[in-house]
Amino acid sequence: MLYWETADQDPSLDDSQLEWAAIWKPLPKVVFSTTLSAVQGNARLASGGLAEEIERLRAEPGEGDIAIGGATLAAEAAGSGLIDEYRAMVYPVLVGGGIPFSPQRERRLDLELVETRTFSSSVVYLRHRVAR
Repeated sequence: MLYWETADQDPSLDDSQLEWAAIWKPLPKVVFSTTLSAVQGNARLASGGLAEEIERLRAEPGEGDIAIGGATLAAEAAGSGLIDEYRAMVYPVLVGGGIPFSPQRERRLDLELVETRTFSSSVVYLRHRVAR
């Protein structure tokens, strides 16, 4: 995702890509890695575990969402009960594998539909809140 830090300088980008770059670039990012010793752009390397980092982010002043990218990290957050809301983008492509972003659970997790949106690209955005 480091590409998006300077993507606004790419003359081949269309308006929607420039819009995404403008949204992405100022966002603070936390990178979880077992192999990296440094990161670039508007990012920092996580110094603690996932629960510790989420607690730290939630304690920071201001409002904002914490987004988790990557199936392994998302599964850990879900398994630890750290997710309040799920926002999924469903792309009209089928692939034959991958890592599930939701872990196998012993209990059912009920979700409340908050919002849906369909884009001209056929991508469907689904936003669900964890029912408490």
